[in-house]
Amino acid sequence: MGQHDGEPSPRRDDARALKQALALLVAFMTAEIVVAIISSSLALLADAAHMLTDAAALALALFAARLAAKPAKGALTFGLGRAEILSAQANGLTMLVLALIIVYGAISHLVSPSHVKPGPVLAVALVGIVVNLWATRVLGGHHHGSHDHGSHDHAAHEHDHEPPKRSLNVEGSYQHMLTDLFGFIATAIAAGVIIATGFRRADAIASLLIAAIMLHSSYGLLRASVRVIMEAAPHGIDPNAIGHRLAAQTGVAEVHDLHIWEVTSGFNAVSAHVVVDADYDCHEVRRRLSRLLAEEFALRHSTLQVEHARAAQPPLQIEIPAVHRG
Repeated sequence: MGQHDGEPSPRRDDARALKQALALLVAFMTAEIVVAIISSSLALLADAAHMLTDAAALALALFAARLAAKPAKGALTFGLGRAEILSAQANGLTMLVLALIIVYGAISHLVSPSHVKPGPVLAVALVGIVVNLWATRVLGGHHHGSHDHGSHDHAAHEHDHEPPKRSLNVEGSYQHMLTDLFGFIATAIAAGVIIATGFRRADAIASLLIAAIMLHSSYGLLRASVRVIMEAAPHGIDPNAIGHRLAAQTGVAEVHDLHIWEVTSGFNAVSAHVVVDADYDCHEVRRRLSRLLAEEFALRHSTLQVEHARAAQPPLQIEIPAVHRG
């Protein structure tokens, strides 16, 4: 399984980025909860609650990243890489549940507005914007620089078949941070509106906007994680196109039982049964097809079963004894 040779370094980068974001998040979340209670701001409390799930999500993501880094052994022939996919799915589910709770609270506050103290809310929201900008930069910047292993040979071929460079696990944490950032921006605007106009329902409206962003992020994470768990073809890869590309190669008579799936983020696999023309070297054809899959579709973990097509048999000659008239 040579495909794993370059993975330990990105796994360590994942863990480092997650640790930095988690430490910053816990420190700020504690201060935010105190100010939210003092100022009676639902929007600020919604952000604090979301940050609490963020902290739990980051801790889970960090644990999943450590599991994924463990080598494959025993019955787990692919290792524990899918622990990251389960973590991403858990992130999506927590955002979904929390968004629904926030919607319920926001509707209540629209009907009966609370007495929000906008000054402390605005101050915390502005600090929160800075903190979350830093956290999203840590996770987002890590995305662009840490998962380039194995791609340098094909840097000039940045096509749609290249697998995503950020693990779905880190993507889940990144989405949490991003929704927090938008949430703080909405909260700061709501506090400004209350200060300028006294319109107290702005706090509840901001909470609804935060919930909408969370629902959108939750849907994306759940859809992506379910695709991996259901072993669908990776996003951007068309199995029919790949099957026709393989079948069109010289010496290939037929391709069937083609399966393409994503073991975990950035680790795509393909298997197929290839029938080779009788007068071609089936092992050479297999090597050629493996190179094609790696170079054109970034499918570097391929298992191809090859066999020769049966040579055409001459028609069976049956001698019928002549019948003579008596």
